[in-house]
Amino acid sequence: MTRIDELIVAIDQGLRTLFVPARTVRPLPGRNLSEAEMTEDEKRQAAALMRVNHSGEVCAQALYQGQALTARQPELQETLKEAAREETEHLNWCESRIADLGGRKSLLNPAWYAGSLALGALAGALGDKWNLGFLAETERQVVRHLEGHLRRLPVGDEKSRAVVEQMKIDEARHAAMAQAHGGAELPVPVRLAMRLSARVMTRTAYWI
Repeated sequence: MTRIDELIVAIDQGLRTLFVPARTVRPLPGRNLSEAEMTEDEKRQAAALMRVNHSGEVCAQALYQGQALTARQPELQETLKEAAREETEHLNWCESRIADLGGRKSLLNPAWYAGSLALGALAGALGDKWNLGFLAETERQVVRHLEGHLRRLPVGDEKSRAVVEQMKIDEARHAAMAQAHGGAELPVPVRLAMRLSARVMTRTAYWI
């Protein structure tokens, strides 16, 4: 495909991510577990955390699409696209839990997607080793973020925990894949800036 074709595909993927219910090949983690008895406050807390996770997956979709657009090696482009397809499953799982808990998705998801797409394209334009390094660092930070959510979820909400646990496994694998393919270690200021921007997004998505 030409770059114009790839851009059109990226736009189509963005519209699907934002406005079409995501699909999953793998079954929903924890689907056989019983729904826990929770107070209304616990349900709101769990739904808000899953909303943050859903917004994170929207960002991941956009990052991967942006990185694939500007990646130089065809093999890397395919690797990024395959990872994006797996992230689509995470979208489905988070959507399911948000619905079960009576919550809603973030109203700012279109803004998260647009910003992340541009950031991913910039990372890819810097070269494949930095592209992969950015991917690895992003996923490492996501793993730490998910570990924090496992501590904050209501104790009895095993269904949400099962989803987050599987997401954590997948994200750690993506980070290891990027590093194994030659991802460069990002400078400390870049890593700190990434953490700060992620903190802004997660705290905002928790409420909006």
